[in-house]
Amino acid sequence: MNLTQIIAPSVLNANFLELGKNLQAIEQGGAELIHLDIMDGHFVPNISFGPTIAQNIKKGTSLPLDCHLMISNPENYVEAFAKAGAHYICIHAETTNHLDRLLHRIAELGCIPAVSINPATPIESIRHSLDIVQMVLIMSVNPGFGGQKLIPYTLDKIKNLRDQKPELNIQIDGGIKLDNIQEAQNAGANIFVVGSAIFESPDPQATCQKFVEKIKNPSSID
Repeated sequence: MNLTQIIAPSVLNANFLELGKNLQAIEQGGAELIHLDIMDGHFVPNISFGPTIAQNIKKGTSLPLDCHLMISNPENYVEAFAKAGAHYICIHAETTNHLDRLLHRIAELGCIPAVSINPATPIESIRHSLDIVQMVLIMSVNPGFGGQKLIPYTLDKIKNLRDQKPELNIQIDGGIKLDNIQEAQNAGANIFVVGSAIFESPDPQATCQKFVEKIKNPSSID
């Protein structure tokens, strides 16, 4: 199956003083999804932003929002993010005792349900959710901070998941750079979260374009 290859910049790494400009840059650079890392300082050791900021970002872009809830008790917040304009709502399997119920609730709210697992969490833990979700997010770093290096064994998890579910959208998040994105793509990922590599570059639009070209035409960029 020929799945769409997508770059999803993470605005966690953007300059919030120039957020509108950054959003415009990645749109013009060919991004197709905006990734929002929602962190609560409890499930992960950092705090980012909540539904109000997500709603403001939605007003500043034509791209769909991919809200990645790295938070405890996500069941208390999915409705707020749905109202804020989320397209995808991705919850961590590690954060809820009622994964099946919550994924169905996300769908009831009109959003696309997705599930994420940390590097050390086995794929087996979400086996019964694969027919509910339209995307699985494999964390390729331990969540909580941007700028980390990709953990190599997470690519094996992607390969295993792709073998199990050829038609599934598989997203990878963490440590994606121009020099390793092809490896992640070869493993079976088709949606790539890229943060610091885009927003900490001198020209985010041009860098985003390079990432898009790399996944659409892998032989085109050294």
